[in-house]
Amino acid sequence: MPSPASPGASLSASPRSTRPRPMHVVLAAPRGFCAGVTRAIDAVERALSQFGPPVYVRRPIVHNRSVMQHLEAHGAVFVREVEDVPEGAVLILSAHGVAPDIIAAAEARNLRVFDAVCPLVDKVHREVRRHHRDGRHVILIGHRGHPEIDGTLGQLPAGAADVVATADEVEHLPETARGPVAYAIQTTFAVEEARRIVESLEARFPGIAGPQGSDICYATTNRQSAVRTIARRVDAFIIVGESFSSNACRLVEVARAAGCENVQLVADLSELDFAKLEESGSIGITAAASTPAQSVSAVLEGLGRSFDLSTEQVGNQEEGVTFRQVALC
Repeated sequence: MPSPASPGASLSASPRSTRPRPMHVVLAAPRGFCAGVTRAIDAVERALSQFGPPVYVRRPIVHNRSVMQHLEAHGAVFVREVEDVPEGAVLILSAHGVAPDIIAAAEARNLRVFDAVCPLVDKVHREVRRHHRDGRHVILIGHRGHPEIDGTLGQLPAGAADVVATADEVEHLPETARGPVAYAIQTTFAVEEARRIVESLEARFPGIAGPQGSDICYATTNRQSAVRTIARRVDAFIIVGESFSSNACRLVEVARAAGCENVQLVADLSELDFAKLEESGSIGITAAASTPAQSVSAVLEGLGRSFDLSTEQVGNQEEGVTFRQVALC
């Protein structure tokens, strides 16, 4: 993607007017929206069309500010709690999942409630409820305070689960975790870190029950795998995503763990530090599962104005996964 010379510039005037230096860009695939994010955004857009604005959304529908701003421009109103929604209004719950008492509180206010929880998060909810019914103490592998973990904890009575984020924390689990034990994993957790934690859990709790199939979603696994492959061969890596997005932050960790120390997490082009690319001849680029394609395009366009780009894509962008639309009835 060569950058054209500035209008009126003379190519022979001085060394400064020569073409920008070459930069090779390796695009990771897949990147960007996953099926769960697409489904959640579609639910808000269809609700706006079907019911008219305003449509209220509890917390960020997905963790991306540009997505939220787009929906706000069309009449979505983001609120923190159910109590912030006028009685009788339409309310969409985010893709991260919520505790049953949130839904009950919304119904008590006579709200028209539509749950856009990702089906893969809902799978984890069903698993932990099953483990609890079977008399097992549940250990959640994930990040405390993340809305997905909050929603999963909310499926169980207080004290029925503990949360660990590192293998070291396994040794410090309370005595209540002794006896029949099961584990579940946040869908956006780092694949390799989860593997280490599971190994520690299995060592401490022989016979611990696990999920039926991986809890970490296909999109998280695929994006981390692509980053891991590319990070070994580039001088710098740009992750396009929000700093409050779990899956974006995990991609940063994966790139660094794979050997690329020069990693930037940027929500958009305005956050990109070009000075950090001065010594680089190659850049890997990917996008978190909640990042729209236009954010990546804008970063590429900005790079094309500073460098003479050559690009290649590693992997296959098509994942072939779709989910049934949220029923709005």
